Amino acid sequence: MPIVLDCEIIEDNLYDNGARRDTKRRCKIAVEAPYLIKKIIGVDVVFFIQKNFLDMKTRTLNIEATNESFATRVEIFEKCRYYAHPENPDWTCFDQTAKLDIKNFFGIEHSMEKMGMKQYTQTTLKGKEIIEYFVNELKQEGITHVERWADEEMANSTSAATNTAPPEKPPLCRDNSILDADYIAKYLGQLTPLQESKLVQLRKRFEHGSSEHPEPDYQTLLRFLRARDFSIDKATAMLQESLQWRKEHRIDDILGEYKTPAVVEKYFPGGWHHHDKDGRPLYILRLGTMDVKGLLKSVGEDELLKLTLHICEEGLKLMNEATKLFGKPIWSWCLLVDLDGLSMRHLWRPGVKALLRIIETVEKNYPETMGRVLIVRAPRVFPVLWTIVSTFIDENTRSKFLFFGGPDCMNAEDGIEQYIDTDKIPSFLGGSCNPSILTVVEPVPAKLYTRCFLSACHCTLIHEGGLVPKHLYKSESIEETNGTVQAHDHHGLYKAVDLKPGQLFELLIRNTDPKSVLTWDFEVLKNDTLFTVYHTEKELEQSGNDDFSSVFDMPDLKEGTNYKKIEQSVRCRPKEGVQGSHEMASTGTYVLQWMCPPSCDGPAQLMYFHEILSSANYKGSMTSLQSGFSSNSLQSR
Repeated sequence: MPIVLDCEIIEDNLYDNGARRDTKRRCKIAVEAPYLIKKIIGVDVVFFIQKNFLDMKTRTLNIEATNESFATRVEIFEKCRYYAHPENPDWTCFDQTAKLDIKNFFGIEHSMEKMGMKQYTQTTLKGKEIIEYFVNELKQEGITHVERWADEEMANSTSAATNTAPPEKPPLCRDNSILDADYIAKYLGQLTPLQESKLVQLRKRFEHGSSEHPEPDYQTLLRFLRARDFSIDKATAMLQESLQWRKEHRIDDILGEYKTPAVVEKYFPGGWHHHDKDGRPLYILRLGTMDVKGLLKSVGEDELLKLTLHICEEGLKLMNEATKLFGKPIWSWCLLVDLDGLSMRHLWRPGVKALLRIIETVEKNYPETMGRVLIVRAPRVFPVLWTIVSTFIDENTRSKFLFFGGPDCMNAEDGIEQYIDTDKIPSFLGGSCNPSILTVVEPVPAKLYTRCFLSACHCTLIHEGGLVPKHLYKSESIEETNGTVQAHDHHGLYKAVDLKPGQLFELLIRNTDPKSVLTWDFEVLKNDTLFTVYHTEKELEQSGNDDFSSVFDMPDLKEGTNYKKIEQSVRCRPKEGVQGSHEMASTGTYVLQWMCPPSCDGPAQLMYFHEILSSANYKGSMTSLQSGFSSNSLQSR
């Protein structure tokens, strides 16, 4: 080191058969200070006492340095430490701390403090350069490898424990104030000194783990810190709630205990599929082919939530595997959502309610695990769904959504090839990878769905979805008692209507909010029903007791002049579900009309629900969305 002019060994002692060596030196250091200060203190050099503690067994070298000159006026203490990396014994870690306490110094204490900090900073910055200089010196002498020290006793104990893995050491340095830099680079990613400090502080709040609340790892702590903008108090509260939730719902056991229901194995169109270009585990969900209503009525909302949590836990495990495989921090995964086939049937109200519950649970307990969301082949109806769910998604997470419209989402200049290698893009999106599309009737073992996404295998098991047969529905969803269909109203959201042959039921909606969106969802339980949507600028009143007359039967109303159809009449068969929406571009009255055709041999029954999305919340730009049948129609009869 240029500032070190001379070193004299005062003491040099060996212990434990050469395993430990303590060395004490007296070093002459050049004073790098302005000429005036040198004149005031009357010296050009100062002396430091350096103590080295080398322990070959523990593979550590501790160096302490204190000033001998002016010790009564200035106290300087510096400590350096070299040690083997806690997880990779072939790496060497280094940390350095210093303390400067100026008691009195000829009236120039402030100047001495500034000079001392400047010199220490310069010395620290040169530390790596100096180490590399001596490493190169060794290389020039032909020394590129030094065998690890070992005595006979150590060799015997090592051979006896060959098959025993050493306990994992925490990556904190001994003074518990800083994290090991190599550990950060390999497992956490780039952190500022302030972020690192807050991570260590958060860790200390959870360092006394228990069997009920194990100590969270650094990746988990960092995710919760990021989710709360590195506020330690907010991250602590969020993580404590999550740990309690994990305990109450036995989340730590879900990977080993969860058994995928047979209907999910057959009809849930999602699965892990290789990784994206950044090494993130990739999950593909073909939402457009998912029978949301069928899955909910077959397994229930709680079971779909449990399935989602199982996927999230798989994601955490796969992220750890990817970190080790790629040698860089990977603490998030990529979600690709294919919306081809999405229609208003996916806006079935209980399904949206279940989705919002899932989003809320995941946001609270798996923050910052979603690295990127690729939305492909989004149809016209998607803005309505996005309007509903986006307000429940954290703003930071929403910024990770990327949208690719149209059928050709891969070959466009800004297509998904930016994020996924072509040979990993599924063939149904135009890529060369051909996932196994399951159409078998027999259940597929759940473990096959988690086939290692990092393997060289070219196929991944992703079901194509499809309709869930009615006979798999739970009995409490729809049941028939004494010849009458009884339908549950899904927590009061849906209302029931019985219509005699020729009878009408009309729902009048007055709109004072142009550009708001009217949505509807109904299911025909018994006999045919005709459904039509009308609009008039007049303010209409609900008809009286004559259920066989329409509000448009008044003599001063004429179709095409005073009112018009905005959705053409559709004939709905029993057990069909219809969902639709319309952007209410103008004010006035909108009428949803259901009628049991006079030719029916008995009354019709239906369950209906409607909702209005205000223009302030609706961010779509569609002028009209035609109502659409659920694909339950012909197949379900």
